[in-house]
Amino acid sequence: MKLKEFAKQLGLSPTTVSRALSGYPEVSEKTRKRVAEEAVRLGYRPNVNAVRLVTGRAGAIGVVMGRSGEFQFSEYMSGMAERLDSEDIDILVSPIAEQGGKDESQLYSRLATSGRVDAVIIHSPKPDDERIALLHRLGMPFLVHGRSETAVPHAWLDIDNEGAIRRATSHLIDLGHRRIAMINGRAGLTFSLHRDKGYRKALEQRGIQFDPRLVAHGHFTDELGFRFARSFLEQSPRPTAFVAGSMMTALGVYRAVRSFGLVVGRDISVIAHDDVFPYLTADNMAPSLSTTRSSLRAAGARSADLVLQLLSGRPAAEIHELWPVELILRESTGPVPEAQA
Repeated sequence: MKLKEFAKQLGLSPTTVSRALSGYPEVSEKTRKRVAEEAVRLGYRPNVNAVRLVTGRAGAIGVVMGRSGEFQFSEYMSGMAERLDSEDIDILVSPIAEQGGKDESQLYSRLATSGRVDAVIIHSPKPDDERIALLHRLGMPFLVHGRSETAVPHAWLDIDNEGAIRRATSHLIDLGHRRIAMINGRAGLTFSLHRDKGYRKALEQRGIQFDPRLVAHGHFTDELGFRFARSFLEQSPRPTAFVAGSMMTALGVYRAVRSFGLVVGRDISVIAHDDVFPYLTADNMAPSLSTTRSSLRAAGARSADLVLQLLSGRPAAEIHELWPVELILRESTGPVPEAQA
């Protein structure tokens, strides 16, 4: 069935039907709902290229992918893809060697001015992120996966990183640990700053002095987790517990602990932020890993949904979602060894 035939069945103009199916705000919710229901009943599926021609939209959302963090990125993208599958909207992925450089700003400028995408998603924001100011200035709709402290109005979706790490650190303190190492994300990013704040707050509330020698920053990889954990364990006195920034980091911590002939959960406690990977589960690690849980796949799906709302006319200033993080206790955390208490 062609668009004209479908519109005639509904007694509407082809333009109104096309705009209703594309979520344009000038079409009433009642009309949009009626058109969507009739499309399902009659088996009508619009021609993607025709819809894009009528609406002037590219039918794609732009995402910039850094060289590191591929595991986390794939989960997020899977969630986006699942949500957009029924919307006839593509994802344009643009790779970049390293985030934060001049090349990245130029890439966002090209995405905004090329007409190839209708909106952009920004990852790993900084407190005063120039990408937010740039896209706002260019008039490109965008969503921030994370948060920024910039005065520029922007839509965002984030998890409570501060609360997650504060709860994780407080749990270790409740078990008697006093020397707690933290392997955080890259320095200067908003989520890393929030996690650092949660870590420090937990220590301060229990009268434990912050020791900068027990904190490291870097990409979430097995190799960096191993190297950082080894350097901490070589200290005297060594830490009795670790807060790892991700599952991949925790894998490296586990390896480092074992390389010293120590046992995770008995000699050294480990708790990590768990991104709920289908191929790397906290329950199946040996011992099972205590975590603060959030789903990147769910975040990807919700990000796609919020971008669709932006494109339908919802103001960016209304889209602010902060997700709580669940604490899951398993075998990797235990009381501090008596000899080190």
